[in-house]
Amino acid sequence: MSFEIIAMVILAAVLHAGWNTLIKIKGNRLVTMAVFTLAGSIVSFLVVPWIAFPDRASWPLLGLTVLLHTGYHIFLPIAYDHGDLGQVYPIARGSAPLLVAVGALVVAGETLAPFSLVGVLCLASGVMALVFEKEREFWTNSKAVFYALLTGGFIACYTVADGLGARKAGSVLGFAMWLTIGDGLLTFLIVFCWKGRKMLSMVRDNFLIGILGGAMQAGTYWIIVWALALAPMAMVSALRETSVLIAAVISTFILKEGFGTWRFISAGLVTLGLIASRTGR
Repeated sequence: MSFEIIAMVILAAVLHAGWNTLIKIKGNRLVTMAVFTLAGSIVSFLVVPWIAFPDRASWPLLGLTVLLHTGYHIFLPIAYDHGDLGQVYPIARGSAPLLVAVGALVVAGETLAPFSLVGVLCLASGVMALVFEKEREFWTNSKAVFYALLTGGFIACYTVADGLGARKAGSVLGFAMWLTIGDGLLTFLIVFCWKGRKMLSMVRDNFLIGILGGAMQAGTYWIIVWALALAPMAMVSALRETSVLIAAVISTFILKEGFGTWRFISAGLVTLGLIASRTGR
């Protein structure tokens, strides 16, 4: 994987950690997610006139990945409602690269060189190491674990669909734009039908933060879809999940939540994974 792709995916990870931090500090996470996705679709609408439309061959995968992204947007906040944010998120994000590696092999016949596979395993393990950071009976909370793993399944499935669709789209950015438009509108519609008209006041009260979060969310997906079209899906997925470590750094140095043993272990594994991802072929 080239240095340019690695740098862009890490930038996407920073953006991802940023908008997840905004969701963390807001009240109703599900409604906040819906506001962010709607704002992301608006941002994409503003850009789409200058971007080529994706080829017809990619439309079925575009429709599929819109549904998968929407499922992710719905179930991630639900997982947060049942478990600790700092442990649900690493399970969801850490399980995804391994599932993507399997999915890319089965669906696309995409294999990794041994050193690259080591990088994926190190990155995924480093992310999931954060689960053990806090001494809580997390694993006995079956609902939290279930929804976190279900969210990881959605992440893995949409990553593979994104990669296959972007490679057929002709216009990679066009695919990414319409993806963010479609899942943003669908997520907002579902949550609006669920939560009712009280959402409208929250959209009005959080308009500026919604635009910021939506722009960060949309930018994340644009970069990742672009990278998935050019690099092995499992490696892109693994690098993207360094967002969890970035979020841990934010919580340590900005939110002053401490830097425990498991964060050192996580940092070491992620560093090894980044080195392997850069040098593996």
